[in-house]
Amino acid sequence: MDGYFASRLHHQLRAEVREFAEREVQPRIPAMEEARAVHRELSLLIARQGWLGVTISSDYGGTALGHLAKTIIIEELSRVSGAMGAMVQASQLGVAKIVHFGSDEQKKTWLPAIAAGECLPTIAVTEAESGGHVLGMSATAVRDGDEYVLNGRKIFVGNSHVGDLHGVVARTGPGSGGLTAFLVESDRPGLGIGEQSPTMGLHGFSFGELHFENCRVPAANRLGDEGDGLAVAYSSSVLYGRANLTAVSLGIHCAVLEETTRFCAQRHRYGKPLHELPSVKLKLGAMQSRLMTARLAAYHAVHLLDEGMACDAELMNAKLVNVESAIDSARNGMEIHAASGLFTDRPMERYLRDALHMFAPAGTSDVQLLRLAEVALGTSKGQWSKQLSDLVRMAPAI
Repeated sequence: MDGYFASRLHHQLRAEVREFAEREVQPRIPAMEEARAVHRELSLLIARQGWLGVTISSDYGGTALGHLAKTIIIEELSRVSGAMGAMVQASQLGVAKIVHFGSDEQKKTWLPAIAAGECLPTIAVTEAESGGHVLGMSATAVRDGDEYVLNGRKIFVGNSHVGDLHGVVARTGPGSGGLTAFLVESDRPGLGIGEQSPTMGLHGFSFGELHFENCRVPAANRLGDEGDGLAVAYSSSVLYGRANLTAVSLGIHCAVLEETTRFCAQRHRYGKPLHELPSVKLKLGAMQSRLMTARLAAYHAVHLLDEGMACDAELMNAKLVNVESAIDSARNGMEIHAASGLFTDRPMERYLRDALHMFAPAGTSDVQLLRLAEVALGTSKGQWSKQLSDLVRMAPAI
C-alpha cells in the first residue's frame, strides 16, 4: 500500500527523516519529559532541515513536494516524538494561511524564511469562551488609519512559545463576514504570551495563550480582505489541520505497535515468548489491522489533496480513523505491557498520553462523525478542498 502512493523519493525522504529523528530527537526525549516544557532548540533544529517548506512553492524557496510528503515527515517524527511531530504539524497550519491567502509581498517576505527554518509560523483562532465555535470568537481588530488595533485572547495556539509569526483571526464586524485574519510578529508591542501550563502529554511542544492589548498591526499585515477570516480559519483546519493531526496519530500508532511487538519478543511466559499466548496474539493482530487501515485512510486523503480533488470527507475520515485507532492500539499496548507499561523506563505510557492529545484539535471524533453524517445525507455545506484546489495542488518533481 505504501508503494502504491509513495515514489522512490518519498521513500528516501522517509529514511532521511527517520534517521534524523532517531539520531537527534530520541536522545532528547528524557529531558523533554522531565522538563514538561517547550524545547525551542530542537524545534529550531528540525525547522532548519527545510521540512516546513514541503508545501511551499519552489518560487519561494520550498520543495513543493506536497501533502503526502508532509504526512511522511510528520509521521516519522511522531514515531519517535509526538511532541516534535506536533511542532511540525502546527507550523504547517501557519504555512497554510500565507500560501492560500497571502499577498505577493507577504509570500515573498515570509515563505522563504519559513522554508529555510528561520521563521516558525502559527495560527491563532480558538478562544476560551467559544472553543471550536469559530463564529463565537470575541477578540477584536479595529481599523485605525493604516493600522488595526487588536484586543483579546487566544488559547491552544500550537507553537505559542516558539512561534515567530502568528496568524490571528479576529472580529472586525458582525456575523460570519465579520472575521479577518492578520499576520502578527511575535515581538510586536501589545502581544503577550501566557505562561506555559503543564500538560498530560506532548512534552516539548507548546500550545498556549496569546494576549493582545492594544496591539497595533499594519494594514499591510492583513491576510486577504476584511471578512476572509472565516475562510482562513476553516481552510487551515480542514485542509491542513485534519491531515496533519492524522499524520501525528499515524506516527504514534506505528511506534505503539513496534514497541509492543519488541516487548512481546523480550518477555517470556510458560517457556515461550509472550506473543505466543493466544490472547496477546489476537491483540497484536488487531493492532496491525488498525494500523494498515489507518495508513491507507491517511495516504489516500492526502493523495487526493495533492491531486487537487474534492476530499473534505476523506480528510475528516482519516482524522477520525487515525485518532481512534491510535488510542485503541495504545490501550491494547498498555494491556499487553500490564504493570510494566506504567513505568517511564518504557515509552508505552507516553504514547498513550500523546495519542489522547490528538482527539480534540480540528474537531473531535464526534464532530467528524456529524460532518460525515451530513455527507451521507447530502446536506454538507460545500467542499473547502474543491474551493482551494488551485491553491493547494503541488507540482512535485517526484
